[in-house]
Amino acid sequence: MTTLWACISFPHLALDGVLRQRADSRAPLALIDGPPHARVLFDVNEAAARAGLRAGQTLTAARALLAEFEAVPFDANEVAHWHRFLAAVAYRYSSDVALLPDAIVLEIGRSKSLLGPWERLSQRLREDFSQLGFRHCLAAAPTPHVARALAQHADGSAILGRQNLRAGLSRLPVRHAGLPEETATTLMQMGLRTLGQVLDAPRDGLRRRFGDELLRALDRLTGNAPDGLARYRPPDRFIQRIEFEPEIENLSALLFPLRRLTGDLAAYLSGRDGGVQRFAIELEHRAHDSTRVQVGLLEPLRDPEQLFEFSRGRLEARRLHAPVRALRLRADDLPPFVPAGRDLFDRRPAHALTITQLRERLRARLGDDAIYTLHDTLDPRPERAQSRAEDVVVNETPPPRPTWLLEKPIPLRGPQPELLAGPERLETGWWDGEPVRRDYYVARTSRGQRAWIFCAAGQRGPWMLHGWFA
Repeated sequence: MTTLWACISFPHLALDGVLRQRADSRAPLALIDGPPHARVLFDVNEAAARAGLRAGQTLTAARALLAEFEAVPFDANEVAHWHRFLAAVAYRYSSDVALLPDAIVLEIGRSKSLLGPWERLSQRLREDFSQLGFRHCLAAAPTPHVARALAQHADGSAILGRQNLRAGLSRLPVRHAGLPEETATTLMQMGLRTLGQVLDAPRDGLRRRFGDELLRALDRLTGNAPDGLARYRPPDRFIQRIEFEPEIENLSALLFPLRRLTGDLAAYLSGRDGGVQRFAIELEHRAHDSTRVQVGLLEPLRDPEQLFEFSRGRLEARRLHAPVRALRLRADDLPPFVPAGRDLFDRRPAHALTITQLRERLRARLGDDAIYTLHDTLDPRPERAQSRAEDVVVNETPPPRPTWLLEKPIPLRGPQPELLAGPERLETGWWDGEPVRRDYYVARTSRGQRAWIFCAAGQRGPWMLHGWFA
């Protein structure tokens, strides 16, 4: 089976990780790095670039060009977090995933029958990462290191067969081959500007000049040596956090970051082919304890719109007692996900809610205790025949019961009703001082309504109304 690796390179990984957490990213913004006395710009957004700011510029020079722009410190830990998150998203396409600096590689050749040709898969990958808000370059090759070199050199390029590998490498510039910067500079000074020229050079001469490290790097590129990459495995829990500056003082402003967090959770779950049934939303405050909002679902889900809708319902039921400085979503229990099945001839609209989804939405809006299921009990008295308890006995063929049971029976007014079914005798309650001895009938009133009525056992009136059938 042909081995084929895809590489997704993220040239603005740190900046995109910051921008995607902001509802409006049109204002000038720059990432800054370096010691306090010598700050430089690490990356800038489009608005800052139009004002003349660029990466590598000193902060002092940038302030001279543009007096007002947001300066965000570069955080290597945050970059590593986004790097691992994107690898978890890519895991949905392959179980063979590895991390490279600012890039992810995944083996896709063994899954070609499932994923389809490279043209279709590349489109799906672009849609996934664009939707998450990360700019990227994409390429494919028989080895992971060549795939990364192609992604950095020419976005969208591909070498789909090992027989074409040497020809594809011959045109690749040395500076994009992933070699150490000092080695690449020396090779270009020697007149070796393409990788094909380096591969054609005598290996003994390269070993004497650069040692074995260059030859090992070339062998990894061509697939003549193991790639030396540690494989990535997504963890069994999900934690994502967004900080706010300035702090947020109303719930409506939390909806955009909440949608982003639940969307990230859904993408993460798709990557590991799992679902989530319980997770927590934490609102962090500067001078108060965090506000914790628990979200419990009736079944494992991973649809981003449903996760956002149910989370929003829980969040909007709370009141903010202090400004929010950060929003965190944490999911420690990630059970397997089983897609909901639909009948072949199901006539429901495509976007119609299932009964489970409707229950989830109502629970999110009204609270966990507002929605429940009634079960039959062993007590035959109608007013006690159903319970919310879990340890109940369900009759396999229950007698007819009205949809609307009156809280207390009332006299039935009007002409004599037509008896449709019955009698059903209920004689019980002698043990608790509230004895009942009644004959129940299903009847049709003079107005055509179906009623549930009773009278004293052994008699035919007077009639008492206890409920209505739909």
